[in-house]
Amino acid sequence: MNSNIAADTLQTAVDTLKHAGGNDSGWILHHIMDGRELDFMPFGTIHIPQFPLLFGIDITPTKHVIFMWLAALLVLITFIVVARSYKKSLVPKGISNFFEVLIVFVRDEIAKQTIGKGYEGFVPFLLSLFFFILFGNFIGLVPWSSTFTSNIAATAGLAIISFFAIQIGGIKQNGFLGYFKGLIPHGIPAGFIPLMALVEFLGLFTKPFALCIRLFANMIAGHTVIFALLGLIFFMGSAFVGIVAVPFALFIYLLEILVALIQAYIFTILTSLFIGMAVHQEH
Repeated sequence: MNSNIAADTLQTAVDTLKHAGGNDSGWILHHIMDGRELDFMPFGTIHIPQFPLLFGIDITPTKHVIFMWLAALLVLITFIVVARSYKKSLVPKGISNFFEVLIVFVRDEIAKQTIGKGYEGFVPFLLSLFFFILFGNFIGLVPWSSTFTSNIAATAGLAIISFFAIQIGGIKQNGFLGYFKGLIPHGIPAGFIPLMALVEFLGLFTKPFALCIRLFANMIAGHTVIFALLGLIFFMGSAFVGIVAVPFALFIYLLEILVALIQAYIFTILTSLFIGMAVHQEH
């Protein structure tokens, strides 16, 4: 099944290359970056209808927004199905069994291990984060789709949500003043307290920034490499280049399947770790 999807994706890439003219590297950004149209080459392009302005703001969805909605809808539908299956039988079967493994993994190996006492309250948030990113990453591997997690605005939005979850968790556990007071390590000489306070305050923002850039960079890199490899066929003007380029592109595509899972895991476990550090400052 994966090989069939990979073949379809590579064929879509080739069709896009032909449509773009082959010798202009701008087609790579055109395929990866956000836009106001959905490409279904060689069948055609669907232009997203312009929405009326709302208080002077353009609210027309872009293709990344559309696939973001699709990912959220798929997550919702999936877990409605899983929840209903548990009402029928406490013994999971089929798709319910598969997702139970992932749910238990996030609960026991991520939340419980990194947050510790009181981890239960953060499990629903971490599960939502994990599966939303996971579905978004995998949707981007389907032919004619788009990877919204390669959009820095989308990853920044996820990082901002994580930032507020971290701060709310820390303040709820330690109190407003106690939380910010606890950011400064004990035993620091009085003269260094202002400097350490500034460093720790900046550290609150560098953590979500790292989450944002890590997910964005890893997801956009794989797609760029795939199209760059396929582009060699047209840039060199020789079909013989495809003997090397296509197998390498297929390998990178299969590697992207693993990266999609790993990046969802990394974003979730780092968020959970930062929450644990905020909640249990004494550690």
